[in-house]
Amino acid sequence: MDLIDTLRRARIPQFTLPRIVGAVHERLPQLPPTLALVTALNLALGRILPREALQPLTGKRVCLRVTDGGLNLLFTLTEQGFRPAAGGNSGNGGNSDDGAKPDLMISAKSRDFLALALREEDPDTLFFSRRLLMEGDTDLGLLVKNTLDAIDWPRLDPAALHPFRLLAALRLRLGPSNR
Repeated sequence: MDLIDTLRRARIPQFTLPRIVGAVHERLPQLPPTLALVTALNLALGRILPREALQPLTGKRVCLRVTDGGLNLLFTLTEQGFRPAAGGNSGNGGNSDDGAKPDLMISAKSRDFLALALREEDPDTLFFSRRLLMEGDTDLGLLVKNTLDAIDWPRLDPAALHPFRLLAALRLRLGPSNR
């Protein structure tokens, strides 16, 4: 068995981020990681995330809370796409500076969000084992869960991450050399 086969069979180990990581992140502005999240969501919107199915989210405030990472990523869906929600960058438990609660808060440890993203775990398993919590508008929570379940995510192929393949892809993007 070679490295690629090993990576294909690998599962994310159980882990929790050290408390110091969460303590530091709680004190940092939440806007930079929120911008990273909404950028990724906007890249997927209309391609693998169906815009029509997400229409009920328009104007609603959603918070992804990474419990062990000290992150509260508050965002909303607008006609132009996903955007950070106003006042949600203070790191105060998903509440805005004016104290307004999000319409939907989804909380989990970083390992569980990663397992969801890589399709190692499904939301129902995490929810019923109390590792994924949804607070607020349950209809919105079900909409998000069902939309994510319906998407046929491409499986990450570890062979595509082989250094020679990455270098070859970079060379193709840069074009022919002028030697």
